[in-house]
Amino acid sequence: MARDEELEDIVGELLDRVVEALGLDADVDVLDDGTTITGTVEGDDVGLLIGHHGQTIDAVQHLATRFVLGDGTGPRRRVVIDAAGYRERRRVALIGMADDAADEALAKGGAVSLAPMSAGERRVVHEHLRDRGGFETHSEGEEPERFLVVEPAA
Repeated sequence: MARDEELEDIVGELLDRVVEALGLDADVDVLDDGTTITGTVEGDDVGLLIGHHGQTIDAVQHLATRFVLGDGTGPRRRVVIDAAGYRERRRVALIGMADDAADEALAKGGAVSLAPMSAGERRVVHEHLRDRGGFETHSEGEEPERFLVVEPAA
């Protein structure tokens, strides 16, 4: 069973290898707050790590999560991999899309579908609109084309 410090090392080593393999001039920092291990990559041109629509960074985050979970007998941690503030910028964009979809659903009095997104991104939208109130959301479709539907509450 891995100790907490070993979990940080696992994430750090994975990120170091990815940064090196991509030929990036970047620094890696890993922090564990007891609930979430956050690996952050900062440097010039980390767009290659982020990838098209965040696909590469999501894949690296998935790998890091699998490494941290291991055989499932160790400590449970959420793993977040970020590069140059991408996660926060994406969260803000998702909230904007959620608000736009909610406004459109109200205007037309019916359901509005958003573009396919990852489970984590759908969660951001679900939670935001739940907190905003007055809307129902649900997911439809199959991964990787699973999408969110927003409609005014009955």
